[in-house]
Amino acid sequence: MKREISRLLVGIVAAAISVAASADDKAAAKPAAAPAAKSSGPVATVNGVAIPQAQADLFMQEQMQRGAPDNAEVRNAIRDDLVRREVIAQEAKKKGVDKNPRFQTAMQLMQRSALVGAYLEDYVKTHPIPEADVKKAYDELVAKSAKKEYKARHILVEKEDDAKAIITKLKGGAKFADLAKDSKDTGSKDNGGDLGWNSPDAYVKPFGEALGKLQKGKYTTEPVKTDFGYHVILLDDSRDATPPAYDQVKANIQQRLQQQAVEKHIGELKKAAKIQ
Repeated sequence: MKREISRLLVGIVAAAISVAASADDKAAAKPAAAPAAKSSGPVATVNGVAIPQAQADLFMQEQMQRGAPDNAEVRNAIRDDLVRREVIAQEAKKKGVDKNPRFQTAMQLMQRSALVGAYLEDYVKTHPIPEADVKKAYDELVAKSAKKEYKARHILVEKEDDAKAIITKLKGGAKFADLAKDSKDTGSKDNGGDLGWNSPDAYVKPFGEALGKLQKGKYTTEPVKTDFGYHVILLDDSRDATPPAYDQVKANIQQRLQQQAVEKHIGELKKAAKIQ
């Protein structure tokens, strides 16, 4: 149960950050097209019960965050869905479903979740991450990132003796790509064991350390053991690593910092609360 609640909270935090970011983006961007005309009255009336336009607007906002356009077709679909929900809700009340203790508990949880989401959304909007903090985090990531990238191949087998046998065959003149056809790594075996360009940090530690010690065109003369099995690694080439441009990763860094700020704020609220 604690794990499910924690997962729900993470989802609420992420949603709040996403909503706030989406609102900021829309404020900064020019509208591509005029939105569909909206009525000031109820979106529909079902058996004398009015469905407020505000409900349709909220649904529309959620759909736009998923990439849907604000047009008559989408709004009509939302109206139909709201009408459908109202018809079912009225019938449920006739049957007394709203008096069911389980339903009332579920409603309390939903109301609490909506309240938490609204609060966190407001917190994100009123506590934006300064540009200087984002840039500082980017510079720190660049400083810690690997300075080299390696184009590697590998052959993965289950037993150490099998890896030693492969090394013996390589010493005898066998081609790495041919031997790679028997690799356990189905993602690279048909491509000569090619793993593409990556930094050593992209691999598990024993693999990355062994790769970093190889010279171009050389392979490991001893099997490299990881949790996946035993590897024979060949270094095709290396190059200086080029970190991604600031503008490419700025949004991701900003969201990560915002997530950390929200989690810190929640921790402070818990610390200040009297919990028994």
